[in-house]
Amino acid sequence: MTNTPAATVLPSLQTIQGLAGRMFEGILLYDGASRLVYANAAAHKLCGECYPRDLSSGLTLQQLLPGDALAQARAEGRWSGHLSFGGDAILMVHVYFGAEHGEHFLVLMQDLRQVRFHDQELLRRHAELNVRLTAAQEKLLQSEKLASIGQLAAGVAHEINNPIGYVHSNLGSLQEYLHSLFALIEAYERALRSPDPRAMIPEIDQTRARLDIDFISRDLPQLMTESREGIERVTRIVRDLKDFSRSERDESWKLVDLHAGLESTLNIIWNELKYKTTLEKHYGTLPPVECLPSELNQVFMNILINAGQAIGERGTIRVQTGHDGDHVWVEIADSGPGIPPEAQARIFDPFFTTKPVGKGTGLGLSISYGIVAKHHGRIDVDSRIGEGSRFRIVLPVRQPQATVEAV
Repeated sequence: MTNTPAATVLPSLQTIQGLAGRMFEGILLYDGASRLVYANAAAHKLCGECYPRDLSSGLTLQQLLPGDALAQARAEGRWSGHLSFGGDAILMVHVYFGAEHGEHFLVLMQDLRQVRFHDQELLRRHAELNVRLTAAQEKLLQSEKLASIGQLAAGVAHEINNPIGYVHSNLGSLQEYLHSLFALIEAYERALRSPDPRAMIPEIDQTRARLDIDFISRDLPQLMTESREGIERVTRIVRDLKDFSRSERDESWKLVDLHAGLESTLNIIWNELKYKTTLEKHYGTLPPVECLPSELNQVFMNILINAGQAIGERGTIRVQTGHDGDHVWVEIADSGPGIPPEAQARIFDPFFTTKPVGKGTGLGLSISYGIVAKHHGRIDVDSRIGEGSRFRIVLPVRQPQATVEAV
């Protein structure tokens, strides 16, 4: 038995008229003689506002439209235009002609004031969505920053603990040296109070020898220098972490030294690289670059960490910079295994990663691409299997004025 599809049943005339009565657009239906046969409520309202004659008095199509509109609708099946009746009222009108079951003209009209209102509402919603999108992007960017710091936490802690360790050790030595120096000072004070200070010289010499004051005199400046360098090392790491973690809303476009940003980033991640990579730096002469520095530092960090993770037991990372006209470039190359050709087209896709589970979120390069695009730059990739990968970040020296003013 063959199932035949049920015939489509059109709604009743009353249903269609009821639906048309709820529309904001005006609907007029004319017969082939251009006589009005139907008008919905919106059409009565629009024509009542725009035309001195009411529809019920027999407003013809020739009276409603410009001279050539009717002929064009007959010839081409449609006509569109604007009708102005004075004042602020302007109607957008579409006329459709059909002769399948007797000639008829269908006229659709809209008040441009209402169209503008809807357009403004769409623009408002679009702006609101843009604000929400920007907030979501900023939140994602900040989350990725914190995730990067979380992955580096053990290495950063090691980089901080080392200098703190020897500063702590040096402080113990300093305490012993101070006790020895105070003991020598007491010996000198006793000599000054005695009737014959010269007679105390042998005792002072014995005290100096027992306390090894000559060694203390040689070791103390070196100990102080090491301690100061350790504190400065910790200060740099903390400052670099603070700069890196800064939220976009706290940062403004400024002229910065990209080399300082590279050094700051290398300072944070050095523990991740130093045990298996040889770092080569070939810095050119760069002008100050207008940018959001903490965001660019995140780009440098993402690519440098990827380079370090791509290298097996031992390899080389080369960082180069250069200046070409109105643009500067930063190139980070590694001697890793390279990126397979089928993966190269996807490396900037969100959540795409070739790393094992737990080694990456797949967002690092995607976020980096977005940051560089925001700076009106680009990232060029050249990777060959067995030879390694090269990422070149190209940035304009100055941003378009509209970009800076928008922040």
